[in-house]
Amino acid sequence: MNISHARNHSDTLGIMASSLCLAHCLLTPFLFMAHSGSMLFHNEHPLWWKSLDIIFLGLSFLAVRKSSRTTSKSKMKYAFWISWLLLFIIVINEKLALFPLAEETIYLASSLLVILHVYNLKYCQRKQDCVKH
Repeated sequence: MNISHARNHSDTLGIMASSLCLAHCLLTPFLFMAHSGSMLFHNEHPLWWKSLDIIFLGLSFLAVRKSSRTTSKSKMKYAFWISWLLLFIIVINEKLALFPLAEETIYLASSLLVILHVYNLKYCQRKQDCVKH
């Protein structure tokens, strides 16, 4: 498997995982408002739904690890890891309620990862090097 092929797959996985994470975060309030009548007797969200953000975080970790190893620019490596760390902190904070944090921060972190993977896929191929914009 050549480097370009591996990067394409890791960036595609990163785009999908981060986009699904974003959709999951955006849809959660609406889904549970729609089912509020059935939630009167239940205090928690279903376990499978609460575990999705951890699954997406794990998938995005794998994608960031692979993409940061195969990108042609070191700045992209730092951008990937800083963005993933931000997403990790937000998700863990949401689970443990360590400190108050606006819900919108998770939208920014997951969107940033999508943007980075798209940029890396399009402009950071080793054969052409990163295009400066």
